[in-house]
Amino acid sequence: MAKGHSLFIADLHLSEQRPDITAAFLLFLQQKAANADALYILGDLFEVWIGDDNPSPLLTEVAEAIKALTAQAVSVYFCHGNRDFLLGKNFAKRSGMQLLAPLTVVELYGRPTLLMHGDSLCTLDIGYQKFRAWWDQKWWQKLILSLPLWYRQHLARKARRVSAIDKKGKTSEIMDVTPEEVPQVMAQYQVKHLIHGHTHRPAVHQLMLADGSAAQRYVLGDWYSQSSYLDVSEDGWQLHFNPLSQA
Repeated sequence: MAKGHSLFIADLHLSEQRPDITAAFLLFLQQKAANADALYILGDLFEVWIGDDNPSPLLTEVAEAIKALTAQAVSVYFCHGNRDFLLGKNFAKRSGMQLLAPLTVVELYGRPTLLMHGDSLCTLDIGYQKFRAWWDQKWWQKLILSLPLWYRQHLARKARRVSAIDKKGKTSEIMDVTPEEVPQVMAQYQVKHLIHGHTHRPAVHQLMLADGSAAQRYVLGDWYSQSSYLDVSEDGWQLHFNPLSQA
C-alpha cells in the first residue's frame, strides 16, 4: 500500500568526526523514512568517499541501516555529490540503494521533477567546474580507485584542505547557483519542479520559465546543525528543519 509521500535529503557529510550527524541520520531513517514511499539522497551523504573498499565501520553502519530501511519496502535512491562521486555499485548493493543519473526526472505524485546534486548549476565557479569536468571522467575515476587505499586517504585529506582554502577566496554569489542556468536546465528537461542540494542554502524559489509558466526550485539544507529534509506528497511540498538532537 502506498504511503503517500517521499523524502529528500542532501549534504549530510557523514564522517567519524561528527557522530552526532550520524546518530541523527540513523534516527531519521527509523522515525521518518520508514513511513515514506521513498527516500532520495541527493549527494554528499558522506564527507568524503575514497572507494567502496574502505573498511570504515561508519560505512558498514550506514549501509546496514539503509538496507534495513529498504527491507521495509522503502525505495532508496542516491545521486552522487561532489564529495562522494566515487561511491559505486558495490556499496549501492550493500546498502540496497539505487543509483541515479546526475540529472534524473521522476514523477512525484503527478509532477515531473528534476533531481540533481546542484553543483553543475554553479557555473560562475569556473575553477570548480573545470575540476568537476576532470573527475567526472570514468578513466580518471578508475585510475584513482586503482591506487592503494592509504594513498587515496592521503589525497582525500589534501583535497579537503585545498577546498577549504579555495572557498575562503570566493564570494557567496560564485558558490551559489547561476540564476540564468536554472530555467535553462528546467526547460531542457521539460519540468516545472527542481530539487537539489549542494549550496547549503535551503529555500523555495519561485521563478518564471521562458514560456511564461511558473516553476519552483527547492533547495535542500545541510545537516551541520540540523536535520533538514523535504517532504513531498499530493497534499504539498514542505521543507523541515529540526535540531540534530530532535532528528
